[in-house]
Amino acid sequence: MTKYIAALDQGTTSTRCILFNSSAEILASCQKEHKQIYPRPGWVEHDPDEILKNTITVIKETLEIAMIDVNDLAGIGITNQRETTVIWSKTTGKPFYNAIVWQDTRTDDICRDLESDGGQNRFRSKVGLPISTYFSGPKIKWLLENVPEVRKSAGAGDLLIGTMDSWLVWNLTGGIDNGKHITDVTNASRTMLMDLNSLTWDEDIVTLLDIPLQSLPEILSSSQIYGVGVDPISGVPICGILGDQQAALFGQSCYSSGDAKNTYGTGCFLLQNSGDKPIISSHGLLTTLAYQIGNESPVYALEGSVAIAGALIQWLRDNLGMIKSSSEVEELARKVDDNGGMYIVPAFSGLYAPYWQSNARGVFTGLTRYITKAHIARAALEATAFQTKEILEAMEKDTGIELTTLKVDGGMVQNDLLMQFQADILNVPVIRPTITETTALGAAYAAGLAVDFWKGLKEIEANWKEDRIWKPDMSDKKRSSQYNLWKKAVTRSFDWLE
Repeated sequence: MTKYIAALDQGTTSTRCILFNSSAEILASCQKEHKQIYPRPGWVEHDPDEILKNTITVIKETLEIAMIDVNDLAGIGITNQRETTVIWSKTTGKPFYNAIVWQDTRTDDICRDLESDGGQNRFRSKVGLPISTYFSGPKIKWLLENVPEVRKSAGAGDLLIGTMDSWLVWNLTGGIDNGKHITDVTNASRTMLMDLNSLTWDEDIVTLLDIPLQSLPEILSSSQIYGVGVDPISGVPICGILGDQQAALFGQSCYSSGDAKNTYGTGCFLLQNSGDKPIISSHGLLTTLAYQIGNESPVYALEGSVAIAGALIQWLRDNLGMIKSSSEVEELARKVDDNGGMYIVPAFSGLYAPYWQSNARGVFTGLTRYITKAHIARAALEATAFQTKEILEAMEKDTGIELTTLKVDGGMVQNDLLMQFQADILNVPVIRPTITETTALGAAYAAGLAVDFWKGLKEIEANWKEDRIWKPDMSDKKRSSQYNLWKKAVTRSFDWLE
């Protein structure tokens, strides 16, 4: 009987299920968006129950589209938006509050208090991360302090805490009926609570944040059998978990130290495999777990995180009404030859790497009467490429490795104008693989390795194929001039909030 691997891709704006065969070809897929909730400026929430409901729906519909039975699945892998945090009751299975999304900035005061004793890098040597609203730890503390039912349930031992992978696995393995409360090393490394070397919760930091240790999930590898699913995946092993950006790194076959990929989605995330030892960045990057296969040694990565990439195009569509669909932005941007001297710094929720300024806010600079909506569209695309260049420069300073090519994936890589500008501004070739759904593919690979669907990394690497390459075609003078103006524009966004 032919078997398939299913991947659940629980992202910031939607949840997808994708079926892969042994050649890593897509058999079928289904996607469902969920509501973005903005209770106040800077606050971003999701409804965990809506996401769970959508997850069950996309699994069922994908199997129907493929015309296969659940028994045809060899295993299922999960990849997820990483720092988004949910807290729920283990006796009722109900969330106590909406999930607080990774983009949310409500924990700014908590972070400032933590920085007051030791600065922003207070925990970096242990966890590889600066203190930031981005990560789960401060979100958990906010929920404990501001939602009365959460603190009460913590005292009663009824509280479960996790990122979206933990929420889905617990529910898909039985929920209140002995559901597995787990996470993997990649997601745990994004909480600001996990020791990078021991791969365990750091009790000092957990205690400092007043988080009940027993409510946190068990940390396991990225590829092993965690448990067996219940309806709609009854009997199917859940056997792979990777945070979305690590999943894309894994799906892009970046298995050697120095290999790098950039994912262009809601945000933009450049990861570079740094081998079996964590490199603590001194240039504003994150040190994170890349993956761990079973009992093998963990593999680490350096990461540059950009909060707003594709989300800027959505903003042009939804807030300004400049385009009717995100796909129209390229056609609009092509109506002009350049950005007309304007730059957009999309610091909607502060600046992430390499600046880590939570009080920055977005700016349009260089505006003149000459500027049209086509220039704005072009500047919006270029903002993603400029932010990527800043991260790559920091990465080269940390590692001493000069990147020679950049593998790319995510929704925005279908935009030829952006990809060409990315190659131009980086001055390195940009390569798109034939399968651009590398986030889901990485989760499928992790799951498949755990159940011998694939026999090892070499077999997986053989599946990777180049679809298109963009080569740099910009003069050094023009590249330098545009980048210098971008850097100038970024400084205008600093310290906007008092």
